[in-house]
Amino acid sequence: MKIIDLSVSISPRIRELLPAKNEYSSHKEGAKQAAAILGLKPEDFPESQAWATETVTLNTHAGTHIDAPWHYWPTSEGKPSRTIDELPLEWFFSDGVLLDFSQKSSGYEITTDDVIAELDRIGYKLKPLDIVLIRTDADKRLYEEHYVSLHAGVSAEATRWLIDQGIKVVGTDGWGWDIPLNLQAEAYKREPKAGVLWAAHFVGQDHEYCQIEKLANLEQLPKPFGFKVCCFPVKVEKASAGWSRPVAIFE
Repeated sequence: MKIIDLSVSISPRIRELLPAKNEYSSHKEGAKQAAAILGLKPEDFPESQAWATETVTLNTHAGTHIDAPWHYWPTSEGKPSRTIDELPLEWFFSDGVLLDFSQKSSGYEITTDDVIAELDRIGYKLKPLDIVLIRTDADKRLYEEHYVSLHAGVSAEATRWLIDQGIKVVGTDGWGWDIPLNLQAEAYKREPKAGVLWAAHFVGQDHEYCQIEKLANLEQLPKPFGFKVCCFPVKVEKASAGWSRPVAIFE
């Protein structure tokens, strides 16, 4: 069995809109903490050292995470949208398929025709509950100043088409699933109308689905299908997303 890590670290170095904050406590600091809790002295512990701990402050959409339907809109398919802790686990362990759009430029909007052409190229027919991974190679630029604008995005039309094939979980190695936010804003300012801002996310109003954002290492997959994806989200109560450590599993 070969397991490939498809996640990024939770790190304040990632140039995202809501970066993580990691605070580290050393073993000597741990001895002070433990001593205060237990009514002891730090030197009561071997070499005045006890536990090392970290305090992490982060948004549920920082790092590699899975968006729940609640993130997109209050309702989905005419019912209250489900939060990340309410979704069926079966969605998050299934056959994976990799669609390679790494040659597309930053800001390119992937169409339905693009998706169909890539599926034809690799010789794969989608089936319900496949997990579709979109490779743009944006993960190679995590620490660049304009990282949030450096990915190709997926159109609302293509998102809807994937869901119509029975897909419930899609993923991208970009900062977000749609084209970059700055391009959405520029397009809306030129022509204010519906269907420009957050268009692919808003597909979730009518079709229940989840998207993984900030995947990594998709270029390491030795073939575009024939593997499992395991991407269970952390069970954050009533949350719009949950962190995840997706992996690709090859037998």
